[in-house]
Amino acid sequence: MGYICHTPAVHSAGAAPGIFFCLLLAMIPAHEALKILQAGNSRFVAGLGGVSLATNQARRSQLIMKQTPFAVLLGCADSRVPAELVFDQGLGELFVIRVAGNIVAPSQIGSVEFAVERFSTRLVVVLGHSNCGAISATLDELKLPAKGRSPNLRAVVDRIRPSIEPLLETELANDPERLKRHAVRANIRHAANHLRHGSPILEHWIAHEGLLVVGAEYSLETGIVEFFDGMPDIAPPAVPGLPSAA
Repeated sequence: MGYICHTPAVHSAGAAPGIFFCLLLAMIPAHEALKILQAGNSRFVAGLGGVSLATNQARRSQLIMKQTPFAVLLGCADSRVPAELVFDQGLGELFVIRVAGNIVAPSQIGSVEFAVERFSTRLVVVLGHSNCGAISATLDELKLPAKGRSPNLRAVVDRIRPSIEPLLETELANDPERLKRHAVRANIRHAANHLRHGSPILEHWIAHEGLLVVGAEYSLETGIVEFFDGMPDIAPPAVPGLPSAA
């Protein structure tokens, strides 16, 4: 079991200052974990984030011997997309794996498997973002292959290439900005699908234990995370300070 904690200003009207509002997490279902992330992103966008209290000494002490993250995030290493801030989560609440281009390689799959098996985490999110440099580098490589590129950098490009190369055979090839936007999402879908079908362990958890793997894109312009791939049919939660989507 674990706890997810936030400031009372966000969650509990009238609570005493410095007291956490805590939600018990005991193998939390994927759809509930997804709602928590959506609500956290809404708070982030509205400027209502309360993550600071979830990082204080009391919280750190709770986590010395044990962690119970309610979601796994495989995201890009871009400095502008820190998952804990984007989703308004504190210490111990997210198991975050970051790599350029949010690619899926054996080490990333192994990290996700570890989190799912060790912590019974039921939600995995592949988080890409707009204006991704790794996507731009891959598109540049496809149009004009570079000589002398580091083999390590090439390994990143080669992981992204299969998902976006087909786009160059469409009308998008004549519109660089649309091409880049579509490439970002194609790469996210590819990574999420790789996790769903590239690991017997994750396949088992998806089929029998309620694991959900979804794809999402963070907008650098608005701060909004749009979940668009592999989503269950749930409505985003209402958040104080934000207008209803209806």
